[in-house]
Amino acid sequence: MRETIRFAWGTSSLGDFVVAVSDSGIVALEFSAMRTAMEDALRARFPDAALDHRPQELAGMIDILAGAIDDPARPCDLPLDLRGTPYEVQVWRMLQGIPAGQTTNYGTLAAQLGSRDPREVTAAIASNPIALIVPCHRVIKKDGSISGYRWGVRRKQALLARERRVAAE
Repeated sequence: MRETIRFAWGTSSLGDFVVAVSDSGIVALEFSAMRTAMEDALRARFPDAALDHRPQELAGMIDILAGAIDDPARPCDLPLDLRGTPYEVQVWRMLQGIPAGQTTNYGTLAAQLGSRDPREVTAAIASNPIALIVPCHRVIKKDGSISGYRWGVRRKQALLARERRVAAE
């Protein structure tokens, strides 16, 4: 039986986003203004699945996610279906353990994983398909500067600033 991946678009203070969901949970949450290109990317990522646009079915989830984008420190208990290599999933789970308002760096994560090469961690983080809920925006360079972000450095800066404001309250 062919898997169905349901998806819907939302709008947030940081731009349009798409959420894609399997029967087990969210498989993708990505910012994009180019809807056709993003839907093509989802089809390429899940070539054996039927991609089904379901805006009404996912409306409640879209509302929760838009709220989480506005307040990334708010806990988001939506189920996830993390799909990656065992190493990637391990890194993504570690990212979920970083509290809102705090950051870490690539080298620290690599050391926690028993590796001296932060490039492996960087690659795993770069392949994270679930923005915000798997908070890769909380990983910065060792010198404290902000490095690249799959969905744009401007969004990463905004998310970190929002979390710092909430943590300071």
